[in-house]
Amino acid sequence: MKRIGILTSGGDAAGMNAAVRAIARSAMNAGLEAYGINYGYKGLVEGNIFKMESTKLDEIVNRGGTILYSARYPEFAEKETQLKGIEVLNKFGIEALVVIGGDGSYHGAEKLTMHGFNSIGVPGTIDNDIPGTDFTIGFDTAANVATEALDRINDTATSHQRVFVVEVMGRGAGDIALWSGIAAAADAIVIPEREYDIEAIANKLTENRKNGKDHGLIVVAEGVMTAAEFKEKLDQYGDFDSRAVTLAHVQRGGVPTTKDRVLAARLGDYAIQLLLEGKGGLAIGIHDNKLVATDIIDTLENHKHQTDVSLLDLNDRIRF
Repeated sequence: MKRIGILTSGGDAAGMNAAVRAIARSAMNAGLEAYGINYGYKGLVEGNIFKMESTKLDEIVNRGGTILYSARYPEFAEKETQLKGIEVLNKFGIEALVVIGGDGSYHGAEKLTMHGFNSIGVPGTIDNDIPGTDFTIGFDTAANVATEALDRINDTATSHQRVFVVEVMGRGAGDIALWSGIAAAADAIVIPEREYDIEAIANKLTENRKNGKDHGLIVVAEGVMTAAEFKEKLDQYGDFDSRAVTLAHVQRGGVPTTKDRVLAARLGDYAIQLLLEGKGGLAIGIHDNKLVATDIIDTLENHKHQTDVSLLDLNDRIRF
């Protein structure tokens, strides 16, 4: 093996650039050439590929987003397009591909693997919803951004005796809501993985008022409903002078945390070490702080990310 390709796909996540750097540098230091692929699978099929230079990599480690860009490309779900992508990779002499991204990105790598092209998936998504890993690149940064926003909103909630319903990202997984909600001392955390009772939440807020707490903070994962919808339902059970806030894409960008940078470095280097051992068709991750690799087809077809819903019980035990 002489050349490897690197692409980022799906939603951007802080730490993706640190992963790109680690993959490219690890490959170069092992005597390989690293090629960047712009605009995800779209750029792959179109041949938007360039040789990466080591001297330009250090300056990207602290940058959010992805220097390789990302783009929607539903056409890659078609077999003909996948085979065309492999033709392009072969044309450039690229013998293995490292894909940084989330669920959709992984499925692209899975299809390439099924066609016999050596591909490895590196988990990069703020939602933390990839099977085969405890944490994904970008999750820690997004959770920290959400926590800081919740702290600021809580200041206003306290000053004006209001209840704020804050919607955070997480369409299929409630990890951002869970972690930021606990960190910000939320009165309620609502996620897709567990049933919820808005009336019970409203009753708790009313009880809190009677006991001296005249404000409230509710964190809702976007996969449940919007903050505006939740506020409307909540107001049916009392006059809370409530407000709805949606954090949206602010959670994706920004300088990656130390944890995300180190995780990206570990996973990126691990991907290259596996390729050097002749291994591929893998989804890599971290479990109990140890690097792990699982068959990418089996991982996607037979496993699902498990959100630690016991954190909801923890929040119930320590809230007001």
